[in-house]
Amino acid sequence: MLVSRLETPTQTTLAEHTTLRLGGPARAFVVAGTTDDLLTAVRSVEGPVLLLGGGSNLVVGDAGFPGTVVKIATRGWHIDGTAVEVAAGQNWDEFVAATVDAGFGGLECLSGIPGSVGATPIQNVGAYGCEVAELLTSIDCYDRRTGEVRTMTADELGFGYRTSVLKGTDAGIVLSVRLELRGDGLSAPIRYAELARTLGVEPGARVPVAQAREAVLKLRRGKGMVLDASDHDTWSAGSFFTNPIVAEIPPALRDADMPRYPADGGVKLSAAWLIEHAGFGKGHPGPGGRVSLSTKHTLALTNRGAASTGDLLDLAREVRDGVRARFGVTLRPEPLLINCAL
Repeated sequence: MLVSRLETPTQTTLAEHTTLRLGGPARAFVVAGTTDDLLTAVRSVEGPVLLLGGGSNLVVGDAGFPGTVVKIATRGWHIDGTAVEVAAGQNWDEFVAATVDAGFGGLECLSGIPGSVGATPIQNVGAYGCEVAELLTSIDCYDRRTGEVRTMTADELGFGYRTSVLKGTDAGIVLSVRLELRGDGLSAPIRYAELARTLGVEPGARVPVAQAREAVLKLRRGKGMVLDASDHDTWSAGSFFTNPIVAEIPPALRDADMPRYPADGGVKLSAAWLIEHAGFGKGHPGPGGRVSLSTKHTLALTNRGAASTGDLLDLAREVRDGVRARFGVTLRPEPLLINCAL
């Protein structure tokens, strides 16, 4: 339900608003269809506030949220040359598809990612060799501490691997995002080896944006990473664990033939490889079979239809602890945990 006024439905559970389809009730639920509505809501609410976009990066506890959930439902964008400003509540992939259709490059490798535009700078969304940080120029943000709307540049957002200064706090609320796109109809250089193989090109090549988008969507669908209500492998929060960055390779992995990449602060390891080689294959079940690793991709923890958040966290702990016991590496969750803990 998208509205341009404030509305508080009753009996709203967060399971209705997350891609995991998990989460208990909200004490209050407000839908903000305009930026003015959003500002009014966050300025007037007392107590805890949860900002909700597409719900694709949230794990909400079975007890729900003991405060007010504000659903950001603002939509639309404006393009000036190759610069674009997008409302925070705009569906991300709908926006990416429109830029590709218009012949703009830069976002094609981020196709198929669920959620809203406003979430992308918070966690520095990335996939297939591209991150939002490479294209974002600034955001408009409401600072709850000062009560002011201000512009934050990319440098001020302190981007890192799947993070920014906004992650883990509701002090800064994204209102809109500005990006600089490519105007020549070609993709950014293809960096990801799997994508390059799918496209039949060498790494570093550029291809028509529509071709790159279709290849990315094909790869994501094969991993259950494109939302499909009929496919329980997509009842997830995407990749549940981030690829760990270690200062040095642990002894148990020094002779292993595993993917590893240079990264700030050390070496980035493949979480999927670690999970699989610790004995957790695709489809590995959790409690009662109500949750499992995706049958298509070991990084996704999925709700098989009758799960609780507790079930999901039990499976996450089993995987995390198994990887740590086998390799001495601790995996960290990528989604935000709301009123629950791992």
